[in-house]
Amino acid sequence: MRTKPFTDIDLTRSVGNLLRLGVLLSVLTSLVGFVKLFMEGFVMPKKYKLLDMGSTSEQVWSKFWNSLCKGEGMAIIQLGILLLILTPLVRIVFALIGYIKEKDYVYVVISVIVLAIMTISFMSGYAH
Repeated sequence: MRTKPFTDIDLTRSVGNLLRLGVLLSVLTSLVGFVKLFMEGFVMPKKYKLLDMGSTSEQVWSKFWNSLCKGEGMAIIQLGILLLILTPLVRIVFALIGYIKEKDYVYVVISVIVLAIMTISFMSGYAH
């Protein structure tokens, strides 16, 4: 039995569905976080303090994961935002796989370059 070849239309549909799913998951996660945050009795602060600029990226991620494991509303909202940020990165990976299946090597090279640039910018975005 022979399967039909993977076409540009299939790739476009798949990538579009992936983007919709990423945004939908992000919105739903953030909404759950907002509900949880207000159930925890969150009150908007009257004065904002400066962020602790002495924190390392490991400390920031550690605090985030600990808060998320506790099910804190703010961490759930941050997870929703993280999902939204990662959606374009996953889209590039998904498109790269599609281009490899299509044997469209020009777009494979372009996708690898874009993926490398985005990955480097994500990894170097925190200056500490």
